[in-house]
Amino acid sequence: MASSTGAASGSNYWEDLRKQARQLENELDLKLVSFSKLCTSYSHSGSRDGRRDSSDTTPLLNGSSQDRMFETMAVEIEQLLGKLTGINDKMAEYTNSAGVPSLNAALMHTLQRHRDILQDYTHEFHKTKTNFLAVRERENLLGSVQKDIESYKSGSGVNNRRTELFLKEHEHLRTSDRLIEETISIAMATKENMTSQRGMMKSIQSKMNTLANRFPGVNNLIQRINLRKRRDTLILGGVIGICTILLLLYAFH
Repeated sequence: MASSTGAASGSNYWEDLRKQARQLENELDLKLVSFSKLCTSYSHSGSRDGRRDSSDTTPLLNGSSQDRMFETMAVEIEQLLGKLTGINDKMAEYTNSAGVPSLNAALMHTLQRHRDILQDYTHEFHKTKTNFLAVRERENLLGSVQKDIESYKSGSGVNNRRTELFLKEHEHLRTSDRLIEETISIAMATKENMTSQRGMMKSIQSKMNTLANRFPGVNNLIQRINLRKRRDTLILGGVIGICTILLLLYAFH
């Protein structure tokens, strides 16, 4: 009677363990499906900018939201795998302690099936997680390269504008140099002309002095002409002065 009661109690314990194992396996199956969809949507998001795919009616999550969801789901799946591993260990302990050989063989077959399921789920989880991390690393690398390219383009645009300003300034300086050179050339030509004219005037004056010394009569004539010009100038000045005085007297009268 006691043996029958112990067997019934052991059977209930085994069934309870199998029930817990099946429940954990169902939860793991749902979690892994969602986890796989998350990783697939992440890899299909391309630039991870949250844009909507034309064949999907639900918007894709942006990169940061997917990263947080990935971490949360990975922790939950690892916890479920740990719980299922514990249940399988308890089931293994029970099979080792069972006393009926025929029953023990059936239990071992059931335990092996649960172990295979656990192994498949563990392998699928690690494979999906590895693929997700690889895709995220690639997207981060591409994003970093894109930022570097945009930064380089932006810097190149600034450098091009600076180069253009430098070229314009250089052209202005060259134009100023040409104007200065032309001004200096004109000044030098003017100086040469003035020097030449001064030489000509000295030559004419020298010739006039020589002519005056050779012909005293001519010199006297020139002096008389000069005296008459001075007299005419004085007379003209006097007339103008008298007229001015008369006008002033008339105005103030």
